[in-house]
Amino acid sequence: MRYAITVTASTAGILFSSTISSVLSPVFALIPATPREQTSRAIRSIKNAIEACREEGKPPRLYVDYLVPLPAETKAEDIDPWPGGLAQMYPYAEDIISSILKGVVDDPVAPCSSQVLSAPDCCGFFVQESKTSAKNDVAAILFPGVDQLKQIEDIDAMVGKERTLILFNKQFQRPVDFGFTNTDRGKKEIFDRYTQGFAFQEFACRGEDLKLTFEHPIWKSCVICEEEEGNKEIPILPDQLDRPKYEDLEKKINEVLPEPLWMRKMGEAGEKGFKFQRGSRN
Repeated sequence: MRYAITVTASTAGILFSSTISSVLSPVFALIPATPREQTSRAIRSIKNAIEACREEGKPPRLYVDYLVPLPAETKAEDIDPWPGGLAQMYPYAEDIISSILKGVVDDPVAPCSSQVLSAPDCCGFFVQESKTSAKNDVAAILFPGVDQLKQIEDIDAMVGKERTLILFNKQFQRPVDFGFTNTDRGKKEIFDRYTQGFAFQEFACRGEDLKLTFEHPIWKSCVICEEEEGNKEIPILPDQLDRPKYEDLEKKINEVLPEPLWMRKMGEAGEKGFKFQRGSRN
């Protein structure tokens, strides 16, 4: 169910107009239901972000945070679904990024070209060329980490101002991650120049399963609650232009879901019994 906000105002980057929200963001569930839907929504958002950069006269430089689907052999009891880390994830992500780049370029040359930038860091470079114009080419660096700062700079210069460069599932979050000597350099070369192109992120907040999505230009947030009839999406913060802060998410979750997850589960078990017992009850 779509979360409609009816008040018309705009404060601190939060959009309160249902009209504006519906125009900027197509009507979808808050989070992608399938990997295919995530890919299609990523393509659409990246295209919109590229167009916005060009309208502002900026080189298209984007972050993409894509939630790589778990392997088919993953079991519910697995503590770590990716025991091999990025090396195990790379082949899956390689196919995903190739599909996304091909979808972003309207007239792609087949196939998408790629090369490994760093085998130990599982970092790769991908280019999807356009048949009609070099400025429509889109390049991406997969799993760039702090040790790839120089390579990012070199590729940025090679790509030029007109073509798009994407940092796909970057392995750093703040300028300080580059170390004391490279903090300012990382800020100048990356954080001051790149903007979000698409995001589907998940993490725990107050013990709840929180999802964040960015589809240009809007951030959305919701909590997923397990129910017998299926998972339920509970919107948390209103649509906004800036990534929601953890403190604001936690505060709103306390309002929307006053009882912690463990307390709700205990209440459910007391009322209905444990899940493994319910099928045996008459």
